[in-house]
Amino acid sequence: MLKKKDNKWFYIVVQNPGTLNEEYMGFKHDETDKTFIPAFATKEEAQQCFLMMPKDVMHNKFEVQAVIQEDLISMASTSGFHVFLMDDTGRIKQRLG
Repeated sequence: MLKKKDNKWFYIVVQNPGTLNEEYMGFKHDETDKTFIPAFATKEEAQQCFLMMPKDVMHNKFEVQAVIQEDLISMASTSGFHVFLMDDTGRIKQRLG
């Protein structure tokens, strides 16, 4: 019998969900000059931090969504982004992947 792989989920902010322009919300870290996608352990942390994130709410729609870690890391690295696990205040806890 094959053992089922445990999938770890993280929450991210998606810009323009359900459209052709859908993308994961990413940022550039001022101190390291690295581009990254913020990920959160809980939906509540993502929603709380989202309130502090710079964003264009006049032209874009945003939604917090759950993503499997493996898919998130793969998509981010393909696009040249790192993934940082963050807390609800926007502080980086660790790099994922």
